[in-house]
Amino acid sequence: MHLDVLDLRNFYYRTPLGRVAQKAVRDRLLTLWPEAQGQTVAGFGFAVPLLRPYLGRARRVVGLMPGPQGVMPWPAGMDNVSVLCEEVQWPLDTGVVDKLVLMHGLETSERGTALLEECRRVLGPGGRAVFIVPNRAGMWARRDATPFGFGRPYTLGQLDAQLRRAGFAVERHLAALYIPPTSRRFWLRSAPVWERLGGRISSVFAGGVLLVEASRQVHAPTKGGLAEVVKKPLKVLEGVGQPVPSPGMPAGSRATPR
Repeated sequence: MHLDVLDLRNFYYRTPLGRVAQKAVRDRLLTLWPEAQGQTVAGFGFAVPLLRPYLGRARRVVGLMPGPQGVMPWPAGMDNVSVLCEEVQWPLDTGVVDKLVLMHGLETSERGTALLEECRRVLGPGGRAVFIVPNRAGMWARRDATPFGFGRPYTLGQLDAQLRRAGFAVERHLAALYIPPTSRRFWLRSAPVWERLGGRISSVFAGGVLLVEASRQVHAPTKGGLAEVVKKPLKVLEGVGQPVPSPGMPAGSRATPR
């Protein structure tokens, strides 16, 4: 079940812990995708806090928000790019997206397989998607005081297997949110230090969320005709239509074909 957009907005934009979490996850995303010059960038769920760095140079940025969650205008003070949509039927043409981000979309969906099929549909040739989900081994999935405490948390292996079944090829993975999900000042102020240290100590187990980058897997087209060349063709028809010498004719003489 998707979270309410007002609760998500209040956490990420109006609480100190939410602003720290937003920056930590966005910085990790920028490690994977430092730019999107001339590209189409889309986010599904509540991914808009991560899309702001791409507004200036991307050809187009779209924030897709599912109906059960609700929608809010974004970004503030600029032309709105967010849109309310069906969870598995997005108002985007097939193959138009270069970069796709899902946050608070996959783990809260009751139609995960169909959602991944829609992700695969909108990605263009060479397009990439980043799936951001709660880490089952992390602290954030165990606290319902943040949005990452809702829905289904994943291990890296579980997410990897689900993406492969949906026709994606996993490329890279990172983790973020190494501080506890608390509003104590010490942890909030030292969050940048813990994010740097956490990435060096453990890229998966200690982080509160997983970021998995995947590309759309394209199968080689099936060729028509015979799959193999016949190495030893039958010799049954050899000699058909060839001249047959008449009885008594010298060897090498030409005869009229029968």
